[in-house]
Amino acid sequence: QVQLVESGGGLVQAGGSLRLSCAASRSFFSIYTMGWYRQPPGKQRELVATITSDGSPYYTDSVKNRFTISRDNAKNTMYLQMNSLKPEDPAVYYCNAPLNGGFRFASWGQGTQVTVSS
Repeated sequence: QVQLVESGGGLVQAGGSLRLSCAASRSFFSIYTMGWYRQPPGKQRELVATITSDGSPYYTDSVKNRFTISRDNAKNTMYLQMNSLKPEDPAVYYCNAPLNGGFRFASWGQGTQVTVSS
């Protein structure tokens, strides 16, 4: 069974930065498009960014020019560099692989909490 482990969250002031990591338990990682998702308090989970196996990124409009998604296939790890954090960014951040409007992996990790103080 695939395990996805997110880390790197924390408390940061508005305008600050955090770097999230997503470690996958298996070597399949390199062949899949992967994505970061977030679930703000009381809201549904939403897509933040994706990255193809060869490194092409996609960002939702609200994080463009602030967040950078990257991956290290040799380490089975994906990253999300978050700069200029805003009060609307707090959420639990998760990783998974998008597939046909859903998710490739049924089992989600525990996520990593991002909190932004104003």
